Amino acid sequence: MRRRLAERELTEEGPVRGSGARGKRRTVTVNLAESPLSWLHARGHLDDRLFDAGNRLRDDYERAQLSASVTMRWEPVRVKSTGDLGLNATERQIAAKDRFHGALREAGNGLQDILWRVVCAGENLSHAEKELGWPVRSGKLVLKLALDRVADFYRIG
Repeated sequence: MRRRLAERELTEEGPVRGSGARGKRRTVTVNLAESPLSWLHARGHLDDRLFDAGNRLRDDYERAQLSASVTMRWEPVRVKSTGDLGLNATERQIAAKDRFHGALREAGNGLQDILWRVVCAGENLSHAEKELGWPVRSGKLVLKLALDRVADFYRIG
C-alpha cells in the first residue's frame, strides 16, 4: 500500500473547519491512503483474524467488480487462461461474486450495512454510524461481530 501523507490541524474539539476554530491547536500527519480497516488493525482494535476476513471480503468485492463502473472496459480480450484452476476471467469474477454475497449472507441482515460501508466503500466508522443512525461508538462492536461471522465463512482460524 502506498502512503499518501498529509498534515491536518486539530483542536481539542476535533479537526479544524474554517478560520473560527478556537482552543489548543496541534498538527498531525495522516495517511490518506490507509483504509479504515487497516487503521483499526494498526491501533489494536481488530485482531489478525478479523483483519484478514475484512481483506478477503474486500478482495472478493474488487474481483467481482461490484463497484460502480464509470467508463467502458479497456482490458484486452484474453484467449488463453493461466492458473486459477483453469477458470477464465468471467468464471473467476462470478466465483468472487458468489463468495462476496455468501459472506454477506453469513454476516446477517443487520450487519451487512456496516460491512459494506467500512470494508468495501472505505467509510470511517464515525461516518458510517452517523449515516446508519446508530449511537456514537457502537460501530466498532458491530463491525467486529460482522467480521467474526465473515471469518467463519472464509474459514479463517
